Parts: sequence; structure tokens; C-alpha cells
Amino acid sequence: MEKLREKVRKLLADGKVAGYVGYIFKDGHPLPHLFTKERLEEVDRAIVAPGDARYPLDKILERLAARYPEAAFAVQVRGCDERGLNELYKWGQLDPEKVVMVGVACPQDQADYCECPGPWASVIDYGEKCTPVTQSKRVARIDALAGDEAFKEWQAHFARCVKCYGCRDICPMCFCKECSLEHADLIGTGMVPPDTTFQLVRAIHMAGRCIDCGLCEENCPADIPLRVLYKKGNALVQALFDYDTGSPAAGPSPWKFLGDEATLETKPM
Repeated sequence: MEKLREKVRKLLADGKVAGYVGYIFKDGHPLPHLFTKERLEEVDRAIVAPGDARYPLDKILERLAARYPEAAFAVQVRGCDERGLNELYKWGQLDPEKVVMVGVACPQDQADYCECPGPWASVIDYGEKCTPVTQSKRVARIDALAGDEAFKEWQAHFARCVKCYGCRDICPMCFCKECSLEHADLIGTGMVPPDTTFQLVRAIHMAGRCIDCGLCEENCPADIPLRVLYKKGNALVQALFDYDTGSPAAGPSPWKFLGDEATLETKPM
């Protein structure tokens, strides 16, 4: 932990960043916290939160960057958080020149739980590399079901939705100024559970954008296996467009450009 703290302490003391978005143990809980040079002594209490106490630090960073566009910030990142940063750079939501990563490698039990193919950041300031999980057993189980069985299973999951918007609100990749999930022409109102379209619209938006952090599923009060759904969506985008979501080497998102047959009359989404 001291290696991580020393890096943060130096970044703040040297004025390289205006703040560090990380975790602190407070009131009996690990909580997100903005560390600053003015309260440098707080860095001694900086921690790496356990896997069951994670927050969307990328999303917090987005809001800080929007409020202080000229400032640079450091942020604690796991492998999924770094994938999120890479996507946010591509979508123009963050400036990579104003972000400094403080990297964490997830332990093996966390990687196994998440079925994560990249459970560490490219810069590691805490932890050691573990064995990545290249195949998702949860997705494989769904793939093995017959079409009607899979349909019935997902219908049962979606029927538990209470339309709390928790999945959207915690997602670091939900940055649209207007949300389709609140558009009356797309999503019916006054129904709980909502029409199945609610979950499918969000699934389409997440395909090729989900960084597999799992926060949506962990935040869902109805225990809908959203991570499985979005893992499958990303797998389809990989197969169709050869696009590895969250990879800086993958180029722009396939949703960032129009095809060869686009015309001047075609309006971007």
C-alpha cells in the first residue's frame, strides 16, 4: 500500500495533479474520496477498496473534469476502470493528457468472480498480476440453452425489474446528455415491471461500450444478471466488428463512424 500512497503523495506535492480520486476508510466503510495537496496528510489513510466495496471512480472523474476542465487528476484504476478510461477518451468525455493512473491489480478471487480477462491495470502500483479468465462460464451456460429456454429465462429476469435506473446511474459508460430510457416514445411509462424494451434498449447501448466492471449487476436490487447480458453483447461486437472494448489499440468504436454507404442525409446517432 505504501508504494501507492507514495506515488499519490508525490503527485499532489509536486502539483502534477489537482487531486487524486481514490478510496479512504471512513465511518466504518471504504468510500470514494478526493485527496488534495491542502490535506496531504489524508494520503496516509488512502486504501485499495476490497472487491465488494467498489464505486464508479471513472464517473466521479468525469464530473470533476467537467467542472474543472483545465485541471489534471489522478485516479485509482483496476483493469476494468482503465478500459473505461480508454473508452471515455475515444468518446471525448475525458482528456488523456489530464489523467494520471494509479494502477491496481485485482487478486485472483476477484478475477475469478468477475470472470475478467484483464484484471489489472497497465500500470501497477498495488498488487500483483493474477491469471486472467478468458472464458465466461456464465455466458457459456446461456449459450448452451435452446432459444426458447433462453428467451424464457431472460423474460423472467426482466420481469423483476423495478425501473430504478440504478444500472444506468452507476455505470461509468452512461454519459449521454439525454437518456433513451427516459424517452416516452421508446419506453412506456407507468408500468412496473417495465416493458422488456427497457432492458433491451440499454443492452444495445452497452454493446461495444460496456467495460465489464459489474457495477450495474451489483447495484441491481432485483438481482438481474446484467453482466452476463452485456458480456454477450460485447462478444457479438467483437465477432462482428473485431472490436475489443476498452483496448487503446482497437481504434475508434464501431459506433463512432458511419459505413461506406452513408450519405449526406444520414444523421449520426
